[in-house]
Amino acid sequence: MNEILFLLWSVVVIGAVLAAFRFGKPALYGLLAMYIVLANTFVAKQITLFGLAATGGNALYGAVFLITDLISEYWGKRQAARAVLFGFLASVGFLLASRAFLLFVPSGDDFVHPAMATLFSLTPRIVFASLAAYALSQSFDVWFFHYWKVRTEGKKLWLRNNLSTAAAQAIDSVVFSTVAFFGIFPTGVVLQIALTTYLLKLIVAALDTPFIYLSRRFKPGELKSVA
Repeated sequence: MNEILFLLWSVVVIGAVLAAFRFGKPALYGLLAMYIVLANTFVAKQITLFGLAATGGNALYGAVFLITDLISEYWGKRQAARAVLFGFLASVGFLLASRAFLLFVPSGDDFVHPAMATLFSLTPRIVFASLAAYALSQSFDVWFFHYWKVRTEGKKLWLRNNLSTAAAQAIDSVVFSTVAFFGIFPTGVVLQIALTTYLLKLIVAALDTPFIYLSRRFKPGELKSVA
């Protein structure tokens, strides 16, 4: 059951990226920020997919790479780098705001605060691991995407999309797992967490390939007028 829901959810979040692309770059920026916030929230949900440990944020975070790849493809490397920075700041803002909101003393009638405290009281090490993994992997994704775009002379979109995302997702999984869990869990367990997380992200990366080709039919007006 989880596997079917995961695939359907992945198609929905990837499809939403294509819909946002139709409205142009500002819509992609807004969706990226929303996905970052949702991924940082849903990551607390632990599930099992294909016999592997996973979190509720895997599909959303995978779709973020599609957003930066679309911006790279149609608006260039500089704009994609700005999107990465925008997503980083959105993540920092959400984490600071969620922690700050817990400082409010709940009223006597409140019954939500304990649940919010559990959800938003992430350890500083986990927060730092998440931010470091995002910044490094997304920056590499933008660079590697354009590296292959130059090497293939703008052809083979599927190649640069999959190679850049697969390599960047590997960086993300290794950096996050190492920074967050090394020294807490045995090395074998840390490697298993990194590997299983990476495999699930590859599934999302494979699913987004048809959508990046569909983007050629859903170009916003600003791009059609240039073409």
